[in-house]
Amino acid sequence: MKKSGITLLFLAITFIGFAQTKNFIDQPYIQINTRVDTLVTPDEIFLSITIFEKDTRGKISVEELETKMITQLKSIGIDTDKQLTLIDLSSNFKKYFLKQKDVLKTKSYSLLVYTGLDAGKAIVEMENLNISNVELTKTKYSKMDDLKLLLKTKAIRVAKQNALALVKPLGQKVGNAIFISDQTNSYYYDAPVAAIQVRGVSAANEQTKYIPANIEFQKINVECSVEVKFALE
Repeated sequence: MKKSGITLLFLAITFIGFAQTKNFIDQPYIQINTRVDTLVTPDEIFLSITIFEKDTRGKISVEELETKMITQLKSIGIDTDKQLTLIDLSSNFKKYFLKQKDVLKTKSYSLLVYTGLDAGKAIVEMENLNISNVELTKTKYSKMDDLKLLLKTKAIRVAKQNALALVKPLGQKVGNAIFISDQTNSYYYDAPVAAIQVRGVSAANEQTKYIPANIEFQKINVECSVEVKFALE
């Protein structure tokens, strides 16, 4: 008898679930899938800077280069306390080459700038200090989460407009949304870029002072998709 009671309870739950599903399927509805996208200019640009003692043939130590680099970056308006970080603490250690006859030191940093013009200025200043190992590593858009919400809101509105346009010739009305699904894929919003190694920016013509251009980086494409089912009245 106890076993029979468990079976009856299971059947009751099954019928309730079936009834709910059947009610949803039986009511008339229209399904709309929409996708909206936009392009945004990255406002976070990351440069990798590596200081090699060998770049100055041992005449200037890594510590001296580091001090000069920080001074030059500050001179162009960069807050080095917030925008310059050491990539790897291990880069403080000495590296031994040629069977330990030569001792060469290196340090690697990540520099964050907010515009293409600032990136160009930083590259020029590094070149003036004979720091030629500068690479563009990635670009980002800092307000990506807010942008996604705006796009999803727009996608829902477009879905409603499309539903109204499709139903109007039929003389029917669009009711409440009975199902909404966010179809947006998981994006990798840090846009990686091909590493651009900068060497000899001003070496081509030492008589001409290099003026950095306001570089426009490739824009980031952001898109959101939604699926909405509206009841028909």
